[in-house]
Amino acid sequence: MTEIVFYEKPGCATNRKQKALLAEAGHKVVARDLLAESWTAERLRGFFGDTAVDTWFNPNAPQVKSGAINPRAFDADLALETMTAAPLLIRRPLIEADGQKCSGFDRPLVQALLGPDKEPSATVACSRPDGTPCPTPDKAEAELSAG
Repeated sequence: MTEIVFYEKPGCATNRKQKALLAEAGHKVVARDLLAESWTAERLRGFFGDTAVDTWFNPNAPQVKSGAINPRAFDADLALETMTAAPLLIRRPLIEADGQKCSGFDRPLVQALLGPDKEPSATVACSRPDGTPCPTPDKAEAELSAG
């Protein structure tokens, strides 16, 4: 069993599914609020490894979806500065496990944690493709109670 620190957006249905997959694989998942963390550029940079800067952005963030922010227009420094000011732009989840870090659920670290028989791709896309925002934690509890 590995302890996984899982930075999520509270109320995100996709993040909930991802945490469940990791737990089913036998890991202890410690969820943290991505939006409440005090991010620095240096700390955040460690999650992105050698991936392209435009992949650091959450493609489902409202500013990205609307075209107000074009991830391809950013260099690393500007991307980190922008994301530390607006964490909703960070591709999630951010994961720390066994001294390794990654951003997103389609990375080799996640596959290694899940094992060869699990396919994480079904839990990569936003669970709300209609563009409606994820509920806040209070609204998420109400939705679960109603549904």
